[in-house]
Amino acid sequence: MNSFSKIFEKKAFIAFITAGDPNLDATIDFIDKMIESGVSLIEIGIPFSDPIAEGEVISEADIRALASKTTTDKIFDALKIVRKKHKDFPLIFMTYANPVYSYGYDKFFKKCEELNMLGAIIPDLPFEEHEEAEVVAKKYNQTIISMIAPTSEDRIKKIASNSKGFIYLVSSLGVTGMRDTFSSNLEEIVKKIREYTNTPVAIGFGIKNEEQAYNMAKLSDGAIVGSAIVSIIAKYGSNASPYIYEYCKKMVEACNKAN
Repeated sequence: MNSFSKIFEKKAFIAFITAGDPNLDATIDFIDKMIESGVSLIEIGIPFSDPIAEGEVISEADIRALASKTTTDKIFDALKIVRKKHKDFPLIFMTYANPVYSYGYDKFFKKCEELNMLGAIIPDLPFEEHEEAEVVAKKYNQTIISMIAPTSEDRIKKIASNSKGFIYLVSSLGVTGMRDTFSSNLEEIVKKIREYTNTPVAIGFGIKNEEQAYNMAKLSDGAIVGSAIVSIIAKYGSNASPYIYEYCKKMVEACNKAN
């Protein structure tokens, strides 16, 4: 069984990819290159028609993935191929409540366990409504990752105290997308989280370059990048592998410097 234990032994670089963008064969290759580059964990996005937490870059990736006839079952099949080569590499889904609920919690998390996944990040599943999904996830050794936003101050204790795996700290208000500036109180929020839990904290939303990755990893236990990687895929399509590798390698090195 896979676990989060080794991911945060040093500062982590966590990479996101939308499954099926531009097609699932390319996704398999992109995951391979990300692992080769040294990333700590890969978030695999299950495309959804109404991704409310996503900005333009990832929303358009979802559209491309759905246009290529990507389904949850096809993603599971693609990951079976990934697992033949990378049996134990840490993988987690990032998706929305509707695709998981529609698929069926039991069926979904059972397949996750079969693929040695770590669990799921579900941005539109409020903490107060986690329990229904969490009970089923736990049955199959899967973890639902909690998110904390800059506006969560009154709820930090509740969320942090019940967190598992790692905490996804949202860097700024709004949706995903590359940014030049971030919320000014991130250091304060990390300190507050640490008062209530030893669960690692990784910062995501908006990080696009090495300096930002270094700064966020220095503040926390790791940096998460999605839109910047997805924008490389938007530019190069099925030929994006070498560019993804080079980008991720630089970001891994930046996070390593924060140790």
